[in-house]
Amino acid sequence: FIFLYFPETHGISFRIQISVKELLDTDVLLKLLFHLPVNYPSTLPDISVNSDQLTRAQCMDVKDKLLEQAKKHLSEPMVHDLILWVQQHLKDVIKQSATVCNEKTTLSKGTEDGIWMLLLHLDHMRAKAKYVKTVEKWASNLRLTGRLMFMGKIILILLQGDRSSIKEYLILQKTSKVDVDSSGKKCREKMMSVLCETEVQSQHKRFQTFEIKEYSTLEELQKEFETAGLTTLFSEFVPPLFK
Repeated sequence: FIFLYFPETHGISFRIQISVKELLDTDVLLKLLFHLPVNYPSTLPDISVNSDQLTRAQCMDVKDKLLEQAKKHLSEPMVHDLILWVQQHLKDVIKQSATVCNEKTTLSKGTEDGIWMLLLHLDHMRAKAKYVKTVEKWASNLRLTGRLMFMGKIILILLQGDRSSIKEYLILQKTSKVDVDSSGKKCREKMMSVLCETEVQSQHKRFQTFEIKEYSTLEELQKEFETAGLTTLFSEFVPPLFK
């Protein structure tokens, strides 16, 4: 199935589901998310790969191989070729992936780009329970830690993890139907702003888990940031939201 999205000036994002047969005697359903930047195909697309039948490490391997293929097609439309390639070569990628120790690949991916941090501000959540569950699921799937923070009308999402996972999270947040509009129809997040995206420094404390928290005062919220060594981040980006 193909779902097309046209977010403002961010280029085009779309999802494709394909079934690849005869892999370990079962069909593998691959969900591919392509984000084509405005200057595609001179710029590589962002690609995200998900499948219930594959491990997270295997999905990352498929994504890396697709990006390698994409480089060979730079400056020419490539999505169709990439889909054909993955249908023909998925079996080989999975075999290779199985022979490499998953833990090692995860560790090397983590240190490759360093650990990054993302601070997002959401304007509102109409379908709060569903929205919260979706954010929790994405954070868990992408191995991101941090906080979803509610304070009065202010909603913040603070995430830490691999840079590639942070980028993937941003694509999901921008292109998936996470909320409902005033008439109750499912809709994408159009009122999100990225306050900060930066590499985690030595003075920053790493979050061990992803938690949903509600704060009754600005002081409580400030304390959460201070405990994590993020005082500067707080003072630069959060108080202006209350003006």
